[in-house]
Amino acid sequence: MSTNWKITRSYHTKDLSSLSFLVTGGAGFIGSNIVQYLLDFGAKKVRVLDDLSNGKKQNIEPFLAHPAFEFIEGTIADYSTCLNACQDIDYLSHQAALGSVPRSIKDPIATQIANETGFLNIITAAKNSNIKQMVFASSSSVYGDDLNLPKLEDQVGKPLSPYAVGKKSNEIYADVFKKVYNFNSIGLRYFNIFGPNQSPDGPYAAVIPIYMDALLKNQSANIFGDGLQSRDFTFVENAVQANIKALFCEVEEAYGKVCNIAFGASTSVNDLFEIIREAASADVKPNYCSPRQGDIRDSLADISRAQKYLNYQPSIDIKEGLAITLEWFRNSSYFKA
Repeated sequence: MSTNWKITRSYHTKDLSSLSFLVTGGAGFIGSNIVQYLLDFGAKKVRVLDDLSNGKKQNIEPFLAHPAFEFIEGTIADYSTCLNACQDIDYLSHQAALGSVPRSIKDPIATQIANETGFLNIITAAKNSNIKQMVFASSSSVYGDDLNLPKLEDQVGKPLSPYAVGKKSNEIYADVFKKVYNFNSIGLRYFNIFGPNQSPDGPYAAVIPIYMDALLKNQSANIFGDGLQSRDFTFVENAVQANIKALFCEVEEAYGKVCNIAFGASTSVNDLFEIIREAASADVKPNYCSPRQGDIRDSLADISRAQKYLNYQPSIDIKEGLAITLEWFRNSSYFKA
C-alpha cells in the first residue's frame, strides 16, 4: 500500500482508544482503507479476518508491525473461525465477500458459500459474542431489473445475478436478526466504489483500475455495450465515512435496515473512459464489446436515507476521486509500467 494518500478527515465522535474492531475482508480494497482509518485515529485494537482469496497481503503489510493490529488468516465460510475472530470485539465491519457479478454467474456455488453462508456465520458469531454493532457491505446490484432512478432502498426489482441474490439475502438476515435477536446491524448498499488499494489484476477486476492500468500504458481497454450505461461512481473515502458513522449510529430506526452509499451523481462509462484517458495523457480509443450478462443498465442513488440516519455527507466527487486514485496508482506496486 502506497503511503502518498490517506484519510485525514475525522468521521467519528467517540474515543477509539478503548474500542476493539473486527474488519472481515480487511486485506481487500475497501476493508484495508477502513483498517487504516481506525489505526490512524487510535483504535485500541483492529483485527482483520481474511483468507486472502480476494484480498491482497500487500494491502495490510504496512500494518503488520503496528501494536494495535492483529491478522487472522481464515475464512468466513467456517463458523468456528468467525467465532474466534469475534472474541473481545466491540464493533464489526463486515467487508468480506466474493465480489463480481460475472464471477457469480460463472461460479454460483462459490459465491453462495462466501456471500450467504459466510454472512450467516459472521452475523451469528457477532450476535453470540455480544458485539455492540455490525455494519455490512451490500451492493447496488440488489436493485436488479428495477429501472426507476434514482434508486430508493425500498424499491427493488428482481435480481439479475447470483451475486445480487446473495447480497439481498444478507439484508433479509440482518432484518430478521434485529427482529428475532435484537441484534443491531446496518447494511450499506455500495455503488461502484473506487480508490487506492483497488487492484487491476485478475479476470474480475473493477473497471476503474483496469482503465487506469491500460491508459497509463497508452493501451486501449474494453467497454462492454455502447458505453452509455451509467454508474454512480463513489470514492472510497465516502464508503469509509459511511462505515465509521454506521458503526456508531444510535438511530434505532436504522438498525436492521440498509442505506445507499454513493455520491449521488451519474457518469456514463464513455465519460469515465474519457476522464481517465485525458488524465493519463493517453492517445487511444476504447474497444467496444458485447454487453455483459447480469449487468444493470443504469445506476444512480438517492442518498437521503444515509444522510438522515448516518449524517452521511460524501465529500469527494468522481473527478477529485479519480485524480487522487490515478496519482496513487502511478506510485503503487499494482502499476507496472
